[in-house]
Amino acid sequence: MARRGIFVAPFDELSEAGLVAELAARAEGRGWDGFFVWDHVEYRDPVRAVADPWITLTAVALATRRLVLGPLVTPLARRRPHQLARETATLDRLSGGRLVLGVGLGSDRTGEFDPARFGEEGEPRARASLLDQGLERLLGYWGGEFEPLPLQQPRIPIWVAARWPHRRPLSRAARFDGLFPIDLPGPEALAALIAELPDPGHPFDVVVTNPAGTDSEPWVEAGATWCLTGFGPQPTEAEVGEAIDAALP
Repeated sequence: MARRGIFVAPFDELSEAGLVAELAARAEGRGWDGFFVWDHVEYRDPVRAVADPWITLTAVALATRRLVLGPLVTPLARRRPHQLARETATLDRLSGGRLVLGVGLGSDRTGEFDPARFGEEGEPRARASLLDQGLERLLGYWGGEFEPLPLQQPRIPIWVAARWPHRRPLSRAARFDGLFPIDLPGPEALAALIAELPDPGHPFDVVVTNPAGTDSEPWVEAGATWCLTGFGPQPTEAEVGEAIDAALP
């Protein structure tokens, strides 16, 4: 049976970290397995307010005891690997070993990778190279170059994002601990991706996100190990709370 999680953008009404933490605690009390947040520094209109994902996740960690938590997804091209290593190891220890790190190239659709505004790499192939370099450095820092080490060993689990129908991220994902396909048209597309995924040779998660009320069984049959309930870029406390309360006994 797949594990179940809540997946929210910490934007606008939910840009208050304390409110997100309250929702996470509510989800834990209702039996959910995980709580995940988007990672952006800016988003397209009409979104105006955007919270930092790491401070938000820290609030979630302090408000819960059992939930798996993490960002989906962090674009490593936008972050310095040594700083991210410190953040992730610290949060993993604070949470008692509950952190998952979702990684990807980052979206061109939100304007975050505008070199003129933020001075960041805008070309996707260059970002892919920075992603691979960043992952290599993270493994080094987590492996003993920095102390304290993450609580989880041999490493914090890493889930790699892949935007449908692109296949290149599949080989990267197989080197780590999970695949997070985005914009899937249906369960049959998920099954096709899994069929093309190189054998990771170790326990491996396949993570999907769908709106509240979606029947998860076809996704589980297609190979999903995590089914997340998502809410789009302007979630409200009311709709997230309703989904938390309604979906599980």
